[in-house]
Amino acid sequence: MPVNKSWPGKILFLSAISAALAVALGAFAAHGLKVRISADMLDVFKTGVQYQIWHSLAMMGCGIWLRIMPTKAVSYAALFFATGILCFSGSLYALVLTGIKWFGPITPIGGMCFIIGWVVLAVAAWRTA
Repeated sequence: MPVNKSWPGKILFLSAISAALAVALGAFAAHGLKVRISADMLDVFKTGVQYQIWHSLAMMGCGIWLRIMPTKAVSYAALFFATGILCFSGSLYALVLTGIKWFGPITPIGGMCFIIGWVVLAVAAWRTA
């Protein structure tokens, strides 16, 4: 089953927006949150930023890979990375900004999405080797 030709561009767009947002959130944490929240909560927020930037770059790699060698598995990996960013980083941001502990259990779901994305990417690499 072929990959939709518009997917690589959409993945690249989404990854670039996500990376820009991660930089903005990192600056917000360093300059705006630093004086308003505890050091522990600042570390939690920074963890969300770090995972978001790394997985935005991973999504960007998926978009480039899809332009060179289209494969459904790489599209799925990008989807898992995007879902992981939303669930993992998003839940950490929400937890810190609202103090609502309910967001905490969502974080591991995002972590599993990241792991699945990397495994799917590894399988795609193995199949194309």
